[in-house]
Amino acid sequence: MKTLVLGGYGNFGARICRALAGSPGIELIVAGRDAQRASAFASSLGGTASGVRIDVQAADLARTLRGLGVELVIHTAGPFQNQDYCVPQAVVAAGAHYIDLADGRRFVCDFPAALDADFRTAGRTAVSGASTVPALSSAVIDHLADGWQGIRSIDICIAPAQGAPRGEATLAGVLAYCGEPIRVWQGGRWIELPGWADPVKVEFARMKPRRGALCDIPDLELLPARYAGVQSVMFRAALEVGLTQRAFAFLAFMHRAGLLPAPQKLAPLLHATGGVFDALGTALGGMVVRVEGTDAQGRPARRAWHIAADDNHGPEIPCMAAILLARRLANGDPTLPVGAHACTGLLGLSEFGPEFARWGMVTDVVDEERSESPVTR
Repeated sequence: MKTLVLGGYGNFGARICRALAGSPGIELIVAGRDAQRASAFASSLGGTASGVRIDVQAADLARTLRGLGVELVIHTAGPFQNQDYCVPQAVVAAGAHYIDLADGRRFVCDFPAALDADFRTAGRTAVSGASTVPALSSAVIDHLADGWQGIRSIDICIAPAQGAPRGEATLAGVLAYCGEPIRVWQGGRWIELPGWADPVKVEFARMKPRRGALCDIPDLELLPARYAGVQSVMFRAALEVGLTQRAFAFLAFMHRAGLLPAPQKLAPLLHATGGVFDALGTALGGMVVRVEGTDAQGRPARRAWHIAADDNHGPEIPCMAAILLARRLANGDPTLPVGAHACTGLLGLSEFGPEFARWGMVTDVVDEERSESPVTR
């Protein structure tokens, strides 16, 4: 399967290309705005990988993809918060499958309604949000609550290592909702809370506690719809260095006060200076997913799934779902549905196991006492 990775030499795209370059049944094309960088990186991968220049804004994108004979496009060129659907529309017009790593709430949540008919007509599969959220997060929830009568609350926190590579596009994406009101499902109703404000302490199995703050991601909308009866869904990000977490909270305050109209414009500056704090952090990052509800016997239950990623390998996690889905498509997996889908329920947690092991990541499932307070003020 001729597979083209948009943003293929970027922070996440390069990781996906390295993984797929050695996969049977995949012929890799590294694509980006700089033909020289794309070709040089493709050469470093060996095998049949090649590099091309691709302008995702070009009116003839579909024709270009068709001319290259592309059968699958993996879109990693974020941020997705303000993107339209021109790329997936060009992909389906070229008769190819499509996967992206989008974390933009509207982009992922509106994706099926906008594109399902086109991809079904073409007999192709399109998946949005093939990343840590909602692909891995929903797989973890399904695993934790397997056999339960119902889920009452879901609480997710991602805790990146301070030393892990940071992409400017990712930083711009998270700054876009810094201080912005975010719709959150709490107590069985929708309320609005400010992004990155009011961080709370979160407990982890193999890391010290951190303070995490609300981020706007597709899960906040997808999970209440997926899990009938759930009363509360929360997602936080917990930076390792407390000073940087407080800095984001301050930016949120400035935005809410009208003194910082566009925090995302600070992304280049913060990306360039972020390494100043690396000496205060470590190479250890992770994630925790907590679910509370009623188990198979009708008893109150709370379970947590933890992952710890050392040696700054944390950024591999957002790439895993796209890698797994690309391999399944290349192998002709008949269980992947045609049409356009947000990436929930397409991957089981067990499928991630070999990828976790490849990078030395450790997972834990903990049955917690409901009297405990793993997330506190």
